[in-house]
Amino acid sequence: MAGTPPIVVHRISPTGGRRVTVRGRIMGLAHSDEEVLALIRRAGGTGPVSLEDPTAVEWTGGRPHQYEPLELLP
Repeated sequence: MAGTPPIVVHRISPTGGRRVTVRGRIMGLAHSDEEVLALIRRAGGTGPVSLEDPTAVEWTGGRPHQYEPLELLP
């Protein structure tokens, strides 16, 4: 898996928030960038992490930094 970022922020859940995995380990559900960073620290990340660095963080299933589900049209 060379080239795969160690941190993945997954798609937005239907009720809001995004699952965060660090090196394949599910760390929890984040509702903000601050919560993503807290989950990374809890996983043992001690150095600064830029959520904009594609070599460190992969955002899947939606725009980066978005945590609320988009409202569906009637």
